[in-house]
Amino acid sequence: MELIVYAIIGLILGVVIGYVIAGTLLRKNIEKKSSHLIEEAKEKAEILRKENELKMKERFIRLQSEQDKKASERNQKFQRLENKLKQREDALTKKLAEHQRAVKELNDLKNALSIRSEKLAKQKEEVDKLHKKQVTELEKISALSADEAKAQLIETLKDEAKTEAMVYISDILDEAKATANEQARKIVVETIQRTAAEHAVENSVSTFHIDGDEIKGRIIGREGRNIRALEALTGVEVVIDDSPDTILLSGFDPVRREIAKQALTKLVADGRIHPARIEEVVKKTKKQIEHKILETGKKTLVDLGIHGMHLELVKYVGRMKYRSSYGQNLLQHSKEVAKLCATMAAELGLNPKIAKRAGLLHDIGKVPDFETDDPHAILGMKLAEKYKEKPEVCNAVGSHHEEVEMKTLYAPIVQACDAISGARPGARREIVESYLQRINKLEEIAMSQEGVLKTYAIQAGRELRVLVSAEKVSDEEAARISYDISKKIQGEVTYPGQIKITVIRETRAINVAK
Repeated sequence: MELIVYAIIGLILGVVIGYVIAGTLLRKNIEKKSSHLIEEAKEKAEILRKENELKMKERFIRLQSEQDKKASERNQKFQRLENKLKQREDALTKKLAEHQRAVKELNDLKNALSIRSEKLAKQKEEVDKLHKKQVTELEKISALSADEAKAQLIETLKDEAKTEAMVYISDILDEAKATANEQARKIVVETIQRTAAEHAVENSVSTFHIDGDEIKGRIIGREGRNIRALEALTGVEVVIDDSPDTILLSGFDPVRREIAKQALTKLVADGRIHPARIEEVVKKTKKQIEHKILETGKKTLVDLGIHGMHLELVKYVGRMKYRSSYGQNLLQHSKEVAKLCATMAAELGLNPKIAKRAGLLHDIGKVPDFETDDPHAILGMKLAEKYKEKPEVCNAVGSHHEEVEMKTLYAPIVQACDAISGARPGARREIVESYLQRINKLEEIAMSQEGVLKTYAIQAGRELRVLVSAEKVSDEEAARISYDISKKIQGEVTYPGQIKITVIRETRAINVAK
């Protein structure tokens, strides 16, 4: 037992001693490796230090090179600036020298002018003395004072200047008309030729043809009840007289006359003519005419290329077909004005669609059948505003007779085109009395000029020929008389189109051989 104990103890001691020896050897080995690692680390650190030193030296050298390069460029720039400053200094020095030389020359010139002005002043005094002496001698010779002679000279020069001025004015007017009106004349002529419309003179009476007196009796009816019913329903007076095969329909409303004419045509064709049948036919005819009016308005807008117009205005356009102004059909007139406006607006760089719209609607105020105190231009403007037309269109409609102020260029275009369409010979019917008054007024204006012997208004008042006395009126004064008459006519007479004034001066030399 003791041996076993000793053996175990010895084993334990051997193990402990082995561990101690092994730990000692391991420690020595670790120390050896750590010292080796430290040396390697020192070598690597030394290598890294040397590499960093090299990099720093290279960076320093590169930075130093860049700084040297920048310094060199800066020195070159300073050198260039210095050269420019030197050149500018030389130029300023040169200019200063030139300025000093110019000042010197000016001073010399000033002195010379001063000397010359003194000489001129002395010469002027001598001339004045000589002039006074000559004036005194002339007054003695002519028995006229200087003021009287001056007045006569002024009057003579005034007459000569007036005559020359009239010739000059005439030349200027001819040149201005040839240049300024060239384009306008082209536009007006071309548009009139392209848009010329037929004009039918209308009145307040329509005729209805029948086959015989039997139809007349049936239209009149028992005790005239048929004709009274027709007149009450249509608002048109039916005139049946001794005229063969003709019945007259009298009324100022062309739409009502058309309704009466169409209703009579249907009644005569049907053969049944009595008050109830008349009422039925007149109602149907009114609806047909209203539909026809609407279709006419739509067709007119399509023909003119106008879109987006209110339906009520379309109806008013259709009703123009049954209206006339001074015998001129209102729809034809409005269509013609619309085309003229579009052409002129295009030539002037404006919107032709707006101009065409304004031209078509300019007389729309003549169409409504309700009573109003407003002129047709103002009424037309109100209708256009009511149905949402553009402000340019409304203003052109309202101002084409100058009842309101013109605010756009479309307004004078509409006014001019309205005058062109209405002033064409034969376009409108004119009352004989007003025509004669205008002719007499033209001759009266011409006779008021001094030296006029006779005047003749020819070509329906579109040309005025004036005969002047050759003894009292010269050729230059004849031109002045023509100009004065034209201006006076423009200011005092209202007329369509234009009036040509021709002044005739005739000189006759008569001798008798014996």
